[in-house]
Amino acid sequence: MASQIIIVGGGLSGLSAAHTALEHGANVLVLDKNSFFGGNSTKATSGINGALTRTQIALGIKDSATLFQEDTTRSARDLARPELIKVLTGNSASAVEWLQDKFNLDLSLVSRLGGHSQPRTHRGKEMFPGMTITYALMERLEEIAEKQPNRARIIKKARATNLIKEGEEIIGVEYEKDGQTLKEYGPVILATGGYAADFTESSLLKKYRPDIYDLPTTNGDHCTGDGHKMVLAIGGKAIDLEKVQVHPTGLVDPKDPNSKIKFLAAEALRGVGGLLINAEGKRFCDELGHRDYVTGEIWKTKGPVRLVLNSKASKEIEWHCKHYSGRGLMKKINSGEELAREIGIPVSQLKATFDEYNDIASVLHYTMGGVEVSPDSEVKDVQGKTIPGLYASGEIAGGVHGANRLGGSSLLGCVVFGRVAGDSASRYLLQNLSSATASRRLGQIAGQLAPYQATVNVDPTNQKVHLEISWGQQGGNSFTSQSSPQSLSAAPSNKPEEKKAAPAIEQKEYTLDEVAKHNTEQDCWVAINGRVLNVTSFLPDHPGGKRSILLYAGKDASEEFNMLHEKNVIDKYAPQTVIGTLKK
Repeated sequence: MASQIIIVGGGLSGLSAAHTALEHGANVLVLDKNSFFGGNSTKATSGINGALTRTQIALGIKDSATLFQEDTTRSARDLARPELIKVLTGNSASAVEWLQDKFNLDLSLVSRLGGHSQPRTHRGKEMFPGMTITYALMERLEEIAEKQPNRARIIKKARATNLIKEGEEIIGVEYEKDGQTLKEYGPVILATGGYAADFTESSLLKKYRPDIYDLPTTNGDHCTGDGHKMVLAIGGKAIDLEKVQVHPTGLVDPKDPNSKIKFLAAEALRGVGGLLINAEGKRFCDELGHRDYVTGEIWKTKGPVRLVLNSKASKEIEWHCKHYSGRGLMKKINSGEELAREIGIPVSQLKATFDEYNDIASVLHYTMGGVEVSPDSEVKDVQGKTIPGLYASGEIAGGVHGANRLGGSSLLGCVVFGRVAGDSASRYLLQNLSSATASRRLGQIAGQLAPYQATVNVDPTNQKVHLEISWGQQGGNSFTSQSSPQSLSAAPSNKPEEKKAAPAIEQKEYTLDEVAKHNTEQDCWVAINGRVLNVTSFLPDHPGGKRSILLYAGKDASEEFNMLHEKNVIDKYAPQTVIGTLKK
């Protein structure tokens, strides 16, 4: 048995699993097929749910795990799995407080989203909560990997392709990197996300939901169901794969209305009082209803549909509005009369004055279906038995949310089941390492007992060792050690992934007019905080997608950059893009 836990996927769930395993003393290896960690978790905009948290108590919010469980069960409808919902909701407060205490995160603001009976969605005062939370865990893990490479290893641009099975157990994973097929051994936690951007030839989306296959998606192009397909290939069980959540509000870019990828209009925008109005300027639904209900009402009404916030609501969630406006997805309207003219209706049809609006579209957002798991995050086979050595957490874990997911429970599911998977895999690793060590030592003892016949049985479940000795013939049956194969017993390499030094680039001064000439995908420069970056070759690797950069091609993107990133991000992850400074 290898002395490491392998985590496939570096989003919030995989990172939560890794940190939990490290807390238990296990060594971890995290594989991710992208150039950067984060996954879809960084895009989460509304926050993370928690019931009966310290923050709620301080704010006088009367909530409980029972109320949260009831809300989630109602949302899950006929596909509710009480045992999974209980784990999700019962561990919600401890998950939020783990983030606050261990990673010093600000989650001091609490709002009520659609389908919730109480305000319980936590976020901080700045930036998208998904990005803030995920980056904190990511940076801590990278720091550990750098300082203690024997405890944590990170391999990026590594696409897992197959699970390695021996008998009934999963003993490792096969992956591709730099054109090579490689293997790593140890129990495996799959945190590979969903399949809401699976437009591949083997698309799960097309197979199970061809009716919505043509909708745009909020997911990154990495969400292709890789983990699901690996589990199915070794006899694992998938459930509810037809249950794909269509989020009612994705933002339409007026410059590229037919884009397959859409930015999500955070549910928090509706949570602070944003109204949905149709082409006649009328409300047509309860904006805080369940997502599938709101989506259904949008499909019924006359479009285009707009999400409108008045000045009070926009100030309450000012950061989001600035961010969306900077991307050209949200527009400020100075009066109700002006809004009426924009829509093309009489002013009399608008009963209030609004300050901002944006066009919206329904978008593929989250896949509730996935691989079947136990309350301990153990993956099940087609007979309903758990597969030893294999765990799943986050969006790949099916059945947690039933038929519909509540806003704020995506990040929560990542943290709760990531930590559960980390607990379970650590326990499994410890038991198997203990068994292997005991077997080797008892094998040595048995060897010393020749010419006696000795039989050794190790029962890790009951923590008992049975040693049976009997007279036997000289040269008779000899004891065979039950230790793991030699290929599995080797300790993981302590060598961290090498960082290639960026070639030295002569630093020059450029005017903003010079930067403006480089404004295409084939030749893309941006200015950030007084520095000039050539990001042409970096575009495919950007975690937020190349479109996020191309919006500011040839421009000074300092304000928008600082909304989302720490200032050391460029030096840490893309120093090779800096080609000079901005001439004042």
